[in-house]
Amino acid sequence: MPGRPTSAGTLLGRHRELDALRTWLADAGARRGRVVLVTGEAGIGKTRLGQEVAALADGPVVWGRCAETEGAPPFWPWHEVLRALDLAGPPPGDVRSPQDRFRVVDAVAGAVLGASARRPLVIVLDDVQWADEASLLVLRHVAERAADSALLVLATVRVAGPSDVLGGVLADVGRAPGAESLRLAGLSPGDVARQLDTLGAGGAGGAGGADAAQVHEVTGGNPFFVREVARAVAEGTWSPGHAPGSVRDAIGARVQRLGAGTRRLVRAGAVIGRQFPLAVVASMLDAPVPRLLGTADAAVASGLLAQVGSGELRFAHALVRDAVRTSIPTAERVALHRAAASALATHWAGDIDDHLGELARHHLALAPYGGAVQAREWALRAGAEAVRRLAFEEGVRLYRAALDVAVPWPGDAQACRAHLALGRAAFLAGDLDTALAGAVAAAGHARAAGRPELLAQAALVLEPVPDPAIAVVLTELCEQALAAVTEDVLRARLLALRSHLAFYAGEHDLTRATSEAALTLARAGTDAPALVASLRARHDACPGPAGQGTRLALAGEMLVLAERTGDARTAMWGRLWRIDALVESGELTAAGDELAPLTVAVERVGGPASAWHGDRVRACIAQARGRFDDARAAAARGYERMRLIEPASATGMLLGTHWVLARHVGTSDEALAMARTWVEPPPRFRTMGRVSRAYLLLRAGCADEADAQFRQAGPPPAWSWPVFFTATGSVLAVLVATGLGRPDELAAALETLEPFRGEHIVGSGVSYSGPAELTLGIGALAQGRLDDAVADLETAVRRCDRAGAPGFLAEATHHLATALAARSHPGDRARARELAVAGDGLIHALGMTVLREPSAELLRRLGPGREGLSPREVEVAALVAEGLTNRQIAARLVISERTAGNHIAHILTKLGFTSRSQIAAWMSTTMSDPAHARRAGSP
Repeated sequence: MPGRPTSAGTLLGRHRELDALRTWLADAGARRGRVVLVTGEAGIGKTRLGQEVAALADGPVVWGRCAETEGAPPFWPWHEVLRALDLAGPPPGDVRSPQDRFRVVDAVAGAVLGASARRPLVIVLDDVQWADEASLLVLRHVAERAADSALLVLATVRVAGPSDVLGGVLADVGRAPGAESLRLAGLSPGDVARQLDTLGAGGAGGAGGADAAQVHEVTGGNPFFVREVARAVAEGTWSPGHAPGSVRDAIGARVQRLGAGTRRLVRAGAVIGRQFPLAVVASMLDAPVPRLLGTADAAVASGLLAQVGSGELRFAHALVRDAVRTSIPTAERVALHRAAASALATHWAGDIDDHLGELARHHLALAPYGGAVQAREWALRAGAEAVRRLAFEEGVRLYRAALDVAVPWPGDAQACRAHLALGRAAFLAGDLDTALAGAVAAAGHARAAGRPELLAQAALVLEPVPDPAIAVVLTELCEQALAAVTEDVLRARLLALRSHLAFYAGEHDLTRATSEAALTLARAGTDAPALVASLRARHDACPGPAGQGTRLALAGEMLVLAERTGDARTAMWGRLWRIDALVESGELTAAGDELAPLTVAVERVGGPASAWHGDRVRACIAQARGRFDDARAAAARGYERMRLIEPASATGMLLGTHWVLARHVGTSDEALAMARTWVEPPPRFRTMGRVSRAYLLLRAGCADEADAQFRQAGPPPAWSWPVFFTATGSVLAVLVATGLGRPDELAAALETLEPFRGEHIVGSGVSYSGPAELTLGIGALAQGRLDDAVADLETAVRRCDRAGAPGFLAEATHHLATALAARSHPGDRARARELAVAGDGLIHALGMTVLREPSAELLRRLGPGREGLSPREVEVAALVAEGLTNRQIAARLVISERTAGNHIAHILTKLGFTSRSQIAAWMSTTMSDPAHARRAGSP
């Protein structure tokens, strides 16, 4: 592949690493891909190992280099990779939320993985420690999917110890199925000796030679340091015992020995970066390129630079560039930055937006020496471009740099806009503290400028989050802005924000009032974003059965707006709301029909966050329809998409699916592990977290652990259910209290659930729990209110059957049979058995392992139906009930006494009884049912 570094021969002391890489290359050929992080200190041979892998690979090898220069374009190493593969680079994306960047990240990772679909592919990412956050997200995304691909990614990371890069990348990449890591250590003394011999500097004390043991001691076996020592030996400047930290000084000394022209060229290049065009340096030095060709050759001959392409030069090592850059006198460095800014602006004139960060770096270096205003303008411009390209962290850095420039602002409005930009970039980067600080500072400047519209923008920097500390400040900003702003569009957005904040705070009356006011204003105008924000606020303000019709109407309005604007995100929300409302109405078939158009909208929005919403409703519908494996798979898929973006949402959805599946198929090992791992949720979800974990533990047979979790939820007066989970939480509490025998908690939970009678219980589009009457009936049965239990469970059976929820139909049928058997009114027992048989068949057909044994036990207690006995056996059983002996039965039926005895033995076997008295008692109960009596020929 053009531009690919080539191997210079066998590596010394890297046999173990090369053997592992050969294995991973073979695995990639068999579609068992890997992402390998090669870590080690500067000069240890990471890039050299990458060159060796490139030489070993049979298929294509592409390189992506991370620029250590601040301001490099986002996704830069992946740009290089995609360009080498003739694929389009990452496009700018919609940045309305932090999750939107993941859409682009997913697209880049998908393109890279897709390139390995035809044949094995090797990618070497060099100097990942310099990568921007967006590039690291792509690497993490690739790592999570590489195990099923023909891709081998070798990513080199320079470390001198623990670092943020290792903490952020290795921790995530290391969890991926195909992730590996290699940490390169120094060479052994023997390998150092061989390297010195290869470089012509060996010899145990000979003239001009270097003692390998001493060199190993002072270099730690670092190949680059050994090479520099060998060079010093050759030049006669080697001093035994010289510390490796002086390598930089040695490089500086070599630079000083260069000719003046060569030294100027090398220093100019160091100001630009590790790699630089000769034409740019020529412009900086005001010299024609031909005149510098000889000078460049001298720099290459010195070993400081290498030729890497037509007109491109690269420092031999990052340490070389560092040493040169730090040795430049201040006056010369300032002049070179000024020259670089001018030369690069001309060089990149055709695509200057791609390099605004690098240009800003040079101008910011000049800020203390004049040109501060210009430096700030470049930083602001570069920050805006970085955010547009989804490099949010780079945007934050640049906006901070602009704000740190020590020169007064022309006015508070300009300062306000800069702080607004910083706050928005930080919010998109997930740095909520910086975002809030930016919003507060912007609000201060807006008030000083007397600009209420800017005060409103400050309040709207962050979206509402459950964090109470942030919510307090955001609420204050929102109320200040509402008091100052008169313009309807801004007021609508502010009222929608205030409604969301009230929702998180549990202030339901305020949520309803402000959301209604926001929607009224938004509907009166033509601003689509304001209407979308207001519709979302109103949707959250209408929970429970009373709001079901409103939410369905809001879904329709959202879909009409989506059709008018062509906005996929608006369409997605409309579809999601419609599905949620249909499931709550028990219209599962209609909800399932909405999945196809939802998929279209989700794919148009793109990214894992939107796909997660699709996964959660698919899991909910599948679970409601008794497709337990499909529900589990959809929930797991959604969790993997979302866990790195919004861990709380991802965990909540997975936990919700697990507990409702545990109701029918038991607690999985994964769910049990989650139940035993407490992660502190937002305050209003603590009760839900404790009770749901208690239920998973109970279903796993861990009653003591379940009881401990349930007790930590506190007494019923202390329970706090989120408004959209009140019914779901009450269902959980009923089931846990019933299983643990906690009558007070059971009574409290039933009281909370009672207002939901007539509704299907759905936990915010995550978990379907059947009609409310099912759980009310189970609770009534546990309390011994048998008539109430029968009435509620009969209703539940009808509603489950009508909704097409077979798992809940089986559950309701089983509990109804249990209630009838316990009540034992005339006809109850026979009807209970019919229901038990029907329920048992459905339980086995669906694989409902939780109910198999209780169902079998119920059938054993009820015994087989009279239909299991022959007509003659029914006659014999009736005579046994009259108290006749075998001889009397034989005389009555005109059969032999032996035959009568055989009939009684068959009856005992079929009914599972052991005595004649059991036959008599059973026959007495059965004959009390008129329908059965008629079938038996009784009057």
